[in-house]
Parts: sequence; C-alpha cells; structure tokens
Amino acid sequence: MSTTQGETIVAIATAIVAQQGSIGVVRLSGVKAIAIAKQLFSAPGKQTWDSHRILYGYIRDPQTGKTVDEALLLLMLAPRSYTKEDIVEFHCHGGIIPVQEVLQLCIQQGARLAQPGEFTLRAFLNGRIDLTQAESVAELVSAQSTTASQVALAGLQGKLAQPIRELRSTCLDILAEVEARIDFEDDLPPLGTNLIRLQLKEVLEQVTQIIATAERGELLRTGLKVAIVGRPNVGKSSLLNAWSRSDRAIVTDLPGTTRDVIESTLVVEGIPIQVLDTAGIRDTADKVEKIGVERSRKAAESADLVLFTIDAQAGWTEEDGIIYAQVKHRPLILIINKTDLAVAETIEYPSAIAQKVMTAAAINQGIDQLETAILNFVKTGKVTSANLDIAINQRQAATLTRAKISLTQVQETINHNLPLDFWTIDLRGAVQALGEVTGEEVTESVLDRIFSRFCIGK
Repeated sequence: MSTTQGETIVAIATAIVAQQGSIGVVRLSGVKAIAIAKQLFSAPGKQTWDSHRILYGYIRDPQTGKTVDEALLLLMLAPRSYTKEDIVEFHCHGGIIPVQEVLQLCIQQGARLAQPGEFTLRAFLNGRIDLTQAESVAELVSAQSTTASQVALAGLQGKLAQPIRELRSTCLDILAEVEARIDFEDDLPPLGTNLIRLQLKEVLEQVTQIIATAERGELLRTGLKVAIVGRPNVGKSSLLNAWSRSDRAIVTDLPGTTRDVIESTLVVEGIPIQVLDTAGIRDTADKVEKIGVERSRKAAESADLVLFTIDAQAGWTEEDGIIYAQVKHRPLILIINKTDLAVAETIEYPSAIAQKVMTAAAINQGIDQLETAILNFVKTGKVTSANLDIAINQRQAATLTRAKISLTQVQETINHNLPLDFWTIDLRGAVQALGEVTGEEVTESVLDRIFSRFCIGK
C-alpha cells in the first residue's frame, strides 16, 4: 500500500446501515482537512475552531448552498490526533444518504478516498504507534469476545512491543560487541563469551515463550469450530439448546427432525466457539434428509472438535460404531447423553476415546463439565502466567520463529568456535526479524499485507 502523506484523505468511519444508524462519522486527515471543513461547515454564533473542540452547525454544498445535514464537527489538530495530522470528523445523522453526500462533498473539495487502513497506516508512518499496535487496532475492532478485546487492548498499549524492543536491544548490544572485536581486536579486552552465551540463552527463552502464545491468539481471534455429531434422536439438538440457553434447534421425539446444520456462537472462557448441530447421520431414502446427512459429514470433517453424542438408554449401538468409524480420525469428545433416563457408567465404548462427558441435556445437566472438557482440549500448556495478556498473530509468530532460528544458529556457531564474522550473520538475522515485529525494519510489501485487511475508515 502506498500513501502520499501530502494528500488529504477521507472515509466513512462508522458502519452504515439503512434506518439503523443514529450517527454516521465522516473522517478527514491531512493538510487540507481544516480548509475543506471550513468550505463545507457553517457554525453559527461565536464558536471557535480550536483543537479538540466540538462545533455545532450545518453542512452545506458550497456550489449550490443546499443544506446537506445538521451535524457536529470535531477538530483534532496535529500532532494531537490519531494520525498526527490535522483531523476533522463530521458527526452526521446516521443512515446511508447523509454520510454519502458529505463524503462526496469532501472529495469534490480536494480530498481523496482513503484506502483500507490508511488512517492507521499514517499513524504508524508518523511514529504515533508501532506495527504491533497497528495490528492490535484491527484485532480490537474484530474481537469476538471480551478476552480477545482485552488482549488486543494490551497490544495497543504496547505490552507486546516493549519486550520485543528489549530483546532486539540486547541482540544489538551483542552485535556491537562482536563487531568491535572484529574491527579493533588489538585495542579491546577479550570478548566475554560466557556472558554472551547467557544473554543469548535468556533472549531465546523469552522469544520461545512469546511464540507459545500464538495458538491462544489464533483461538481468541478465529474461535473454535465444534460439531455435534451422532445418530438421530440421541439429543444433539437438546444439547445445543441447553448449552446455548436458547431454542435454536427444534427438539421432538421423532428421529430425523434436524434436516440441516444449525449454527450457534458461544463464548467459553473468552474463546469464541461456533457450535454446529448436525442432522442425525443414518441411511435414509428421504432426499432432503439425505442432503442434511451429507452436510453433517462435511461439518464433522471441517470442525476443530467433534462432540460424538450417543444415547445412554441405548448404549453403544452398531449405528454408533459406523458413525464413529467416519469421525474417529478427528479430535473427539464422547458425549453420553440422557443420563437422567439410564445408568451410563457401564456403557462400553472404544478404548481409543480418551475423553467422555455425561450429560442430561433435557434438564441442563453436564454443561459445565462439557465446557471444562473443551477447555482441556484447547489448552496447550505453553502459555505462562507472565504472558496471559499477550497473544501474537500469525505474522508475528512467523517472524519470531525466524528470530528463534537465527538465535539458535548463533549459539551453535559459538559452540563450534567459529570465527566472529560468522556470529554476526545470524545476529543480524535476529535483529532484522525482531525489528520486523514492531515495524522498525519492515518492507512495503509487509505493510500492504497488514493494512489491506483493515476496513476503510480505520
């Protein structure tokens, strides 16, 4: 993504839905922002155009004099703004027409429509935020749970960038010491190899700990897809309803009631979980039900976790065995449902199944145990308490993995007593990779990939 910071950009900064939005914001940033605002906005009385003040007035077309909207205008003058440029926001009436008209008027007065994420990109290029904070902005906007938003907010506050900068600074200090010995070996005392070994070990351990948060970060951002699978009438829909505390699925005593995949989204301990209630898997001549059964099989294949549900009254049946053979290669928890109607402890099932949960969905029993089992499934055991407010994304994980490889290679170089020139190669690689995380060393192509995922107006 290329951005010309001499240009003034404009975009609609709020979601616009017809007849549903009470306020719509149009945002300007750049050297012409104030001039454009004064062309369009009329503030009655003696209101002063001071920074961080809100003005009341009317937005008018300067060519026709037509009043477009009654609005508020917010001024934020450089450098005390999100982009460190002059920013003007028109707070219009919500809906589609007012904000679109204001947007077009701004463009007619010389502003350019902003590219996705260009406001945040300018904040990064102008030094207001680093790259981890910029990525946290996007993650905060798209957060699907309170925990995800808290992690994104921690990133926005620099809790990831600070340790990365400290690690990079340590690597730079080591690199400077090594290069000084190469250039001025006769004038300096011998290199403290043991101290460097210790420093590299500590840096490598911290990098490894941060990388370990990647899986948790992925779960917080994308969530977990869970499919409830089993033969008809084992209580799959009742389980979904009890778990989601709603009547998302139709529950009857007739087998085959669910004809399609029903979705419900829950949040368990901060992790978004997309639950798929599938049609009962069985051989059927009903064309509609057959389509539902096939979709159930596909849902099980795409799910991160299968909740294989059986009926405690019937026990483990031949039909259960056939379905289990189709899903046993997937991560799986056995759900023995309807335990209020039968004794479930004596049911025999394949020994390969490591986890089971007893439920009585009709009377809301066993749901807490089910959530605990799912949380046990997603735990990696790698996230230490010191890193609970950090959860890196895929780009950061890939870049830190490169840094880890470089640091490991430096250790091997030292252990093999290779010349100091060889040390510097991988030290520079580690410094480069750590700098890419925070944006201190980053290419335009990397910026393109990051900011193209932003919404326009952010």
